[in-house]
Amino acid sequence: MPSQGVTDGPAGPRRVLRLPRRTGAGLHVLALAAAWLGLSVLAGLTLFLGSSREVTLASHDAVLQPTLSRQVVVRTGPVLPDLRVDSGAPLGVDVRLGKTDARSTEELVDRYAVIASSPEGARARVREAVVDMAWQAALRGAAVGAVPVLFWVLVGPARRRELLRSVPSRRGAVAVAAVAAVGLAWWQPWTPADERVEDARPWIPLAEFLGPQVPLPEELDGVEVRGDVTTSQTRRLIESAVDTYEKSRGFYARAAEDAAGLDLREPEEDETVAVLVSDRHDNIGMDAVARAVGDRAGATVVLNAGDDTSTGATWEAFSLDSVSAAFDGYDRFGVAGNHDSGDFVADYLADHGWTMLDGEVVEGPGGGTLLGVADPRSSGLGSWRDETGLSFEEVGRRLADVACGADDGPIGTLLVHDVNLASEALARGCADLAVGGHLHVEVGPDPVVGPEGQVGYRYTNGTTGGAAYAIAIGSKPRREAQMTLVTYREGRPVGLQGVFLQTNGRWEVGDYTVLVRPDAVTGAEGDDDAPGEEQEGSVLVPSPTGTPDPGPATGPGTGPREQGPDADDATGRPREQGRRSR
Repeated sequence: MPSQGVTDGPAGPRRVLRLPRRTGAGLHVLALAAAWLGLSVLAGLTLFLGSSREVTLASHDAVLQPTLSRQVVVRTGPVLPDLRVDSGAPLGVDVRLGKTDARSTEELVDRYAVIASSPEGARARVREAVVDMAWQAALRGAAVGAVPVLFWVLVGPARRRELLRSVPSRRGAVAVAAVAAVGLAWWQPWTPADERVEDARPWIPLAEFLGPQVPLPEELDGVEVRGDVTTSQTRRLIESAVDTYEKSRGFYARAAEDAAGLDLREPEEDETVAVLVSDRHDNIGMDAVARAVGDRAGATVVLNAGDDTSTGATWEAFSLDSVSAAFDGYDRFGVAGNHDSGDFVADYLADHGWTMLDGEVVEGPGGGTLLGVADPRSSGLGSWRDETGLSFEEVGRRLADVACGADDGPIGTLLVHDVNLASEALARGCADLAVGGHLHVEVGPDPVVGPEGQVGYRYTNGTTGGAAYAIAIGSKPRREAQMTLVTYREGRPVGLQGVFLQTNGRWEVGDYTVLVRPDAVTGAEGDDDAPGEEQEGSVLVPSPTGTPDPGPATGPGTGPREQGPDADDATGRPREQGRRSR
């Protein structure tokens, strides 16, 4: 008997769930996008791990290759042991060092130690290269991943069904076999990998290799070495490198720490401070120190008066990497010096964020005007823009023509390597201040009066690298190292303050010197720096004399200075009365 409430009858039509047309198309697009993304990641990672980049690193031609080892491996060659350290990142990098210009293994090892003691520049260079390789691999991977997706879309569903039906046929089998054969020919998995000599050598912690008799700095605990480290000569070289590393890192780290406590003039709210550096000559240890001085003074701009290198050769890129990393975040302006031979230095710095002055007026510190040009005496330079064969005097005249042709009155700052190049511009009254280096000793500030009573100043910074001659790389400065703080108000330079680091690590701070001008001689009410009366540290302006004193014409390396009875042991010249020791 049928149950009550249940009715037998014919079954209704079968319902099929269908997605709206828009939803189906959307899912199809998402599926294609997911396929493209997956293929792109796979192709990009493969391309990235197979890529390499030739760079100049640690004074070597070097080849970088990214890895998944989470280790930085430095392969130094057949003489010195390889080095390995944790990268602190998901990726690693293999660094294979090539040619260098070092004259001996001992010189090369000491150079390694100094570079390792100030590694910021080398790290930045490797990071820059790896990031660039990653971006290139990502773009190429995206292009490779798009190929099969585009093929799928362009073929269309009807043709795809035809191709799938043809796979079981003889023609389909031949096509699949051909594709597989091409892949195998490219991969060649049957080719055996030769055993490498370096693979048979174990990695040894540096502390274990040197033994307990050589104390290691704490930051070297994770360093490992591999290679033929059994000879006494190799051990002696590594011990020397560790000693140089410890001395260099200790000296400059203490100097930078002490710089944070220097008694420097603090800028007013409407003032901008620039730190002037010159004649670094590859002393990368001073870069962090100069940055610490700038930070202590509230600087936001760096003016680089050139001679960052000793020869301008490509192996000195480590010095340019260092100064670029040290002043990251500052507005950076520079010129090439006479030792920055050729165009490598200027081009390299320009590629790394510096505004390299080339004879055109640009906006400088505090919104003022800035003009400069590379030193014409360096080999490969001596040109005014595209014209070659010009003398030092001719470049100086053309620089003065540009300065005097500016629309907004005198140029705020002329940045040159040798302030003699700015002599004519100052004599014409077309610049407020000309700064440079070259002499490796401080000179000025000296006022220069123009034909209509305009007053400009010439000032020579000492050597920021503490260079005795044309080279300064080492565990400490070879002579007094100097940076100068230039203060700007409303775009015009209004004061200078020299900061000096002695070879024994002692700091000396010069008095803040006000740059007096005729328009401020009467004294502006409420302006603390307006010299209505003579101020301590002010430069008094003499009566106009017509032609200015061209100043010293020689550079470093002209022989030792005479030392009188009152000479400072570190500088060889009388101690400045306006300096304060710390």
